[in-house]
Order: sequence, then structure tokens, then C-alpha cells
Amino acid sequence: MDPNRRHFMLTAALGAAAATTSSVQASQDAEGTGTLPWGKTRFAVNIEMWGLGGGPAQNRIRAAAKLGYPAVEFWPWRNKDLEQIRIACEETGIEVAQFTAWPFTPGMNDPKNHDRIGKEIAESIAAAKKIGARKMTVIAGNDQPGMTQEQMHENVITGLKKWAPMAEDAGVMLILEPMNIRVDHKGHCLYGSPEAVRICREVGSPMVKINWDLYHMQITEGDLCRRMREGWDQVGYLQLADNPGRREPGTGEIDYSRVFKEAWDLGYRDFIGLECSPTDGNAERATERVKAADTAW
Repeated sequence: MDPNRRHFMLTAALGAAAATTSSVQASQDAEGTGTLPWGKTRFAVNIEMWGLGGGPAQNRIRAAAKLGYPAVEFWPWRNKDLEQIRIACEETGIEVAQFTAWPFTPGMNDPKNHDRIGKEIAESIAAAKKIGARKMTVIAGNDQPGMTQEQMHENVITGLKKWAPMAEDAGVMLILEPMNIRVDHKGHCLYGSPEAVRICREVGSPMVKINWDLYHMQITEGDLCRRMREGWDQVGYLQLADNPGRREPGTGEIDYSRVFKEAWDLGYRDFIGLECSPTDGNAERATERVKAADTAW
């Protein structure tokens, strides 16, 4: 490439990035909470990672509504007042996009846990119905001593095949989340998209899909748009955080404007979970960065 042309392209790219940052800052200066419009994508803010003033889940839901979010997501439900969550959602019009059915233990990758997990799923489905959630994240589990990865994954398939009819009858999707083992979840048995896609295709249920966390995928394998296209038939939900740092879009290396467009072009119209921590705890500024990424395409 001609050196002058390369210099021009780099200057233009840096100028566009600076303009986006400036527009975000200007909107915050003018209005405090920002004036950038929402784009096409619908986001579900993770009330645990975002903080949102702290306190019980229902308070955080109301705070999310004030920021303009149409939905929330959260981690395990057992430490929360589901009736108060239902009331807060009814008052604000917020939806619960999904929650985590249980923590990292017990693992689905050990058949000794399957009876217990069956009960966990039944109780979590009842919780989902109470608060109007249509999806819930399920966890494969950490490595089991003496088991190969192939054995653990086969155990996950066996369990999900067993529980899929329960999810189908209830209309609540089980979304299996592959993690990353380089930064956050060393020792977890499921990471990256190929094995997660294989597992869900083997289960073969419309109500057992993948919680496709783009942050984990970036750390594990990169090539986000191509990988998402290749496994699209098994994508049940999208989550995000930028990398490095696990913060909002615009703070790391991922071109989320490109990813949002790809998901839209593939037909995704559900919520995308913001499972990230706002930089410096500033939820308003993080929200403006989310909007900037979604309106740039």
C-alpha cells in the first residue's frame, strides 16, 4: 500500500474514533445522563455488574429503567425477592431477559449431580415463570478429576437431553454458557464455540441453545463474526463485555458496531446482555458508550 494512502486511512480512522468519543462526552456535558439516541439493538443490563446504586434487585431494576434500558439480567435468583422483582418490572415495563439457574456447582458434567440438577431446573423454571423470564443460563461445570473433556461433555449432553422436555413444556430456554479459561474461569470444562455448538446440536432441542458471551469468545478464539455465523443455529442469547477489562463497549479491542450489525443481519432481535462493569462505576457514561457503538452502524 502507498505510504501516503496508509497515513490517510489511519488518520481518518483515528479521527472517526475521536469524533465518537467527543460526541459521547458532549452529550454527557449537555444533559448529565447523555442525549445520544438508542439504536436498533435492545440491551439487558446486568444489575450485579453494573451496581446501579446497590441494594436489592428491585431497586436496581428501577435504576436501569431510569437509564432507559428495556430489560435486565442477573445471576442466581435464590438470594432475590421474586415478588418484588415482578412488581418492579410491572411498574417500569422492564423485562427480565435471563438469569443464572444455579452457580458453578453442581456441574452438569458429572452424572452424579444430574438428579439434583433436575430439581434445580424445575425450581428455576418456576422462578422464571413468576417473573416472566423466557431464558436462563445453565453452567456445564468445572473440570472433574479423572474425567476427560470428551467424557464431561458427553455427560452434559446426556443431562440436557434429559431436561430438554421440561424446558420445552414450560417455554423457558436453557442457554448453555461456554466460559474462557485464560482470564476468568480457569478449570471450567467448556470454553469456545465449537464444542458448545456440537453439544447443543447433539441435544437437538429448540429450547436448549447457547448463551453466546462475546467477551468469553474473544478471549478464547476471536474471529467473532465468522464464528457467530458458523454457529448461528445454536445461538440462544448474546452477552458482551469489551476486552481487556470486561467493561462497556468502546473501552477495549472489540469493534462492537460491527458485531451488532452482524447479529442484526443474521436476524437477532432479542436482548443483548451487558455483562460488563461500567468504567469507574459510571453507569451513565457507560450507557452513552453502549449507544455510541449501536448507532455507529
